[in-house]
Amino acid sequence: MIIGVPKEIKNNENRVALTPAGVAELRKVGHKVNLQTTAGLGSGFSDAEYAAAGANILASAERVFGESEMIMKVKEPIEQEYNLIQPGQLLFTYFHFASSEQLTYAMIERKAVCLAYETVEKTDRSLPLLVPMSEVAGRMSIQEGAKYLEKPMKGRGVLLGGVPGVKPANVLVLGGGIVGTQAAKMAAGLGAHVTIMDLSLTRLRYLSDVMPANVDTMVSNEYNIREEIKHSDLIIGAVLIPGAKAPKLITRDMLKTMRPGTVVIDVAVDQGGCIETCKPTTHENPTFIIDNVVHYCVANMPGAVPYTSTLALTNATLPYAMQLANKGWQKACADNHELALGLNVVDGKVVYKGVADAWGLAYEPVESVLSQVVA
Repeated sequence: MIIGVPKEIKNNENRVALTPAGVAELRKVGHKVNLQTTAGLGSGFSDAEYAAAGANILASAERVFGESEMIMKVKEPIEQEYNLIQPGQLLFTYFHFASSEQLTYAMIERKAVCLAYETVEKTDRSLPLLVPMSEVAGRMSIQEGAKYLEKPMKGRGVLLGGVPGVKPANVLVLGGGIVGTQAAKMAAGLGAHVTIMDLSLTRLRYLSDVMPANVDTMVSNEYNIREEIKHSDLIIGAVLIPGAKAPKLITRDMLKTMRPGTVVIDVAVDQGGCIETCKPTTHENPTFIIDNVVHYCVANMPGAVPYTSTLALTNATLPYAMQLANKGWQKACADNHELALGLNVVDGKVVYKGVADAWGLAYEPVESVLSQVVA
C-alpha cells in the first residue's frame, strides 16, 4: 500500500503521524511511504532521517494526498485540505466528528473512508489510540494550570504545592479516566490538594487505593461540583464519551461562584468541552477570561510537546496502520473489531452512532459496509 504523511497545518501543531522508525517498519514489509517535506521537522525529525528510513519525500500536500491510498495524520483535516481528499481514500487520524458539523459534512461529501483514532476500542472498553495523547494532555494540564495560576498570567497567584506554613492549592479534576488520573497524579506530585470526581464508584475505589494521601475521591454530581468549585484554584475538565459530545458539567452561572483568578482547563474541548463557557483556543492564544475565571481551552495540547507526543502516538498507531496496509481497510476491519469501531464515515455514510446522533444524521451500522468483504 502507498501511505501518505502530510505536514500538519493546524495552528501550532508540530506533531507528525509517523516517525522515521515507523517508516522503516512499513518499508520492511513492502509498503511505500510518501512524506511531505519538513513534515517531521517540528517533532525533531529531518527529511534526511526519513529518506534514510526509506520514505519518498514529496514537495507538497497536493502530491501526498494525490499519490497515496492511505493518509496518516495527527489532527483532523481542516478546510483547506478538504478538496485534497479523494473518494474512497482512507484517512487514519483523530477526527472528533461530534465536535464539528462542518468536518462531518465535508467528509461525507468527499466520500472518504474515515477511521478515527479516538474510537478504536478494545473489548475492555479502553481506547488504545487515545491513551497516549490523553496521558500527555493530562500531565500537561497541570503544567499549564500551574503557569496560568501565576498573577502575571491573570491567575490567583497561587503556588500549586504551597510552602511550609502555607496551604497548597486546591485542584478539582472532573473525570477519573486516563486524562483525569494523569492530571491528579501530576498535581499530587507537586504537592497540591486534589479532589477527583467520577460517576463510577468502582473507578473511585481504584483511584482511592492507588493515589497518594493528598488525593480525595468524590462522586460526580451537580451538587458536589457546585460546592467544590467555590474553593478550587485549578479545575481540570477530563470527561470523555467515546465518539460523542462531552456533557456540560460546569455551566455559565457556576463561574460567578468561583474565586477571581481561578483557572479552568477543558481537556475535553476537542469533543465539545465539558465547561459551557469553553471554546477551542490555540497555543498562540491559549486563554481568555470570563467572569474573572481564566479559561485554557487548547484543542491540541500535546502539540506543544511534539517530540514526546509523536513517539508516543506512533508507538500506539503503527500496529494498526500495519494491519490496514497489509490487508486493506475492509479486510483489516472485518478481521479486527477494534479497528471496525474506528470507522466513523464511509463512502458518504455515517457508521458511528455517536456521530450520527450528534448531528441528527442517518446512521448505518458499520457491519453493513463490511458485509461484502470476502475472507
